[in-house]
Amino acid sequence: MKRIDNIFYKICSIENLRLADEIARRGKKRKPGVVAFDRNREALLEELHYKLLAGEYRTSKYFHFKVHDPKERTIAALPYYPDRIVHQAIVNILGPIWDRIFIADSYACIKGRGTHAARRRTREIFRRDPEGTKYCLKVDIHHYYQSIDHDILKFILRRKSKDLRCLALLDEIVDSYPDGIPIGNWTSSYFANLYLSYEVAHYLKEVEKVKHLQIYMDDIVIYGSSKEELHRLLGVLKVQMAKLHLELKGNYQVFPVDDRGVDFLGFVFRHRFIWLRKRIKKAIFRHLARIRKKHISAKKKRLAVASYIGWLKYTDSINLKHTLNTFAYAQIF
Repeated sequence: MKRIDNIFYKICSIENLRLADEIARRGKKRKPGVVAFDRNREALLEELHYKLLAGEYRTSKYFHFKVHDPKERTIAALPYYPDRIVHQAIVNILGPIWDRIFIADSYACIKGRGTHAARRRTREIFRRDPEGTKYCLKVDIHHYYQSIDHDILKFILRRKSKDLRCLALLDEIVDSYPDGIPIGNWTSSYFANLYLSYEVAHYLKEVEKVKHLQIYMDDIVIYGSSKEELHRLLGVLKVQMAKLHLELKGNYQVFPVDDRGVDFLGFVFRHRFIWLRKRIKKAIFRHLARIRKKHISAKKKRLAVASYIGWLKYTDSINLKHTLNTFAYAQIF
């Protein structure tokens, strides 16, 4: 495998830092950190440029907050300057290199491979190979981000790069968080994808010759023609996960696709149709009930339900689409 060299100066270049700032600020121009940074933008970028070149950049102190969507998660956030700009600068240069490592059916936080790409791919393989997707193995990793081993991650980063100054910068970011990697950093999404790439994704595809494998961060779905084969692959997965100091949750499942449907990425997949996940359906109607009570214009109410109608257009939930349109337009408006 060819290892990349001479990329540190590309990351640190003033042109890349300016580009990183332009990308990192999208949708955040009125945030206090961005407003404060803009008061002295060019001078601060120059200062960051020289600090990186001198090897003096150190990750700022994290601050934490909780989100509940749909389950409680602790998000670790960093200041806009200098950290978010530095992380974006790294992704600008290394992102396209790392993207080439990931298997075609790895989706999370990869440009052009999001939820809808996974949905289209699932529908495609169901249509092309119904016998080979008769059964499903669905697993989840226990506390994935918190369980990532720093030494193993650093070793993985060195499989694609030999630029010592670049690796020192990545090591500083990895070691800036005591337990695993933080949920919230832009680089964390790439680190999480890389961590499973060699010992799990490529191993299953190249050694075990798994035909239908899909990975979305810590959710792994494998399709096969028999339960026996999927149970064997479950054993293989446990061995490979142990090499990475990871553990599968005990709620893994092996089941017939058309009997139960595959609950994945907000949809429930069967060979002949796609439904919306039950929890999302409930969330839709709770939201509609709330906006019905609000004293806002009809236009704002229509905009409030537009995203949900957009979700539904990718499903075969004919009755739900009819119910939603009736409820939204006949009763609310």
